[in-house]
Amino acid sequence: MIEMEFFDYKIRNGDTLYSISSRLGITEEELKHFHNTHCERMEKIWFANLHGVKHLLIPFQSNPEIQKTAEKHNPISSRQLAHLFFNGEYKVQEVFEYPKKPSLTIEYTINVKSKEKGKIITFSRKDIKTNGEIPEDKISILSLACMESIQPVDFILHHHGAIAGFQDHKTIHHRFNEKRKDLEDYFTGETNRNYIDLFQESIADEDFLLQQFRSTLLFQILFPASDWFQKNTTWNESFYFFQNSFPAKCNMEIAHYIKNADHTEIHFAGKIIEACTLQELKRGIRLPETSEENVSGEIRLQYTTGGEHNNIIQAEALLTLWHQEAVYQKHHLTITQR
Repeated sequence: MIEMEFFDYKIRNGDTLYSISSRLGITEEELKHFHNTHCERMEKIWFANLHGVKHLLIPFQSNPEIQKTAEKHNPISSRQLAHLFFNGEYKVQEVFEYPKKPSLTIEYTINVKSKEKGKIITFSRKDIKTNGEIPEDKISILSLACMESIQPVDFILHHHGAIAGFQDHKTIHHRFNEKRKDLEDYFTGETNRNYIDLFQESIADEDFLLQQFRSTLLFQILFPASDWFQKNTTWNESFYFFQNSFPAKCNMEIAHYIKNADHTEIHFAGKIIEACTLQELKRGIRLPETSEENVSGEIRLQYTTGGEHNNIIQAEALLTLWHQEAVYQKHHLTITQR
């Protein structure tokens, strides 16, 4: 079993040390001491009203009764997960953090619609911004235009919630062919034409295109397997830490945290247990021989559900990679219902 001592709770309006510690069944001093012991120096708690505090480190197994209650009243069934788990319009923010480099923030809106009782999911994305600005360079604009030309995309879901494939890949390719002339009329020049050719070649390969979607952090969070939410022991799950790479096996744990009668938070945490190097993950290939040290990685997920059908209100994910005992990259993604 991996050692997961705490999870990261996001402070909400009205939260106090007393209200949170009461739900956990511990004292305010115990909670404050635990947080201050495990957090960075500048993130310590000094006041009970949590003014200015954004996150609180909570003991992972602080109250066994919370775990028992959540398992007994787990409101998420496999059918609901596939049919109604994500359904509607959501705001997405992705933040990439690198040591000694500026961070990169990407924001956009997605629309996820369930059809045929959850067997088909329609997905589209719009309003993309980078560091708060609409992309203005020609290649970025062309890239976005090409992606928009094939939307919306219909996916078939397995009964357990994960993506099985496209409903009709030929429709995607046909849709782009119909809009290609308009793209070429607007984006003129050899460089743009070469990009359009490459894009068309990429979407023509069904397996490659599906992998493009599946290996994003967004899609890994949007389409989790339903059995994740039924777990009461550790298990192994594979995650993509880079798009278009190979998935790395992680040892996972789950903790249910019930906030109140209307909202449920489900937390997952795991660490890479598969031997692989940073170079292999970035290139997406296994190397026969390498002198590089194995990379360390961690994934943390949090789903907040609510409403009659337990739809997602918010989902968060944090991927962290360490190389040679130093943080190499953090990728934080937040999905919020609009």
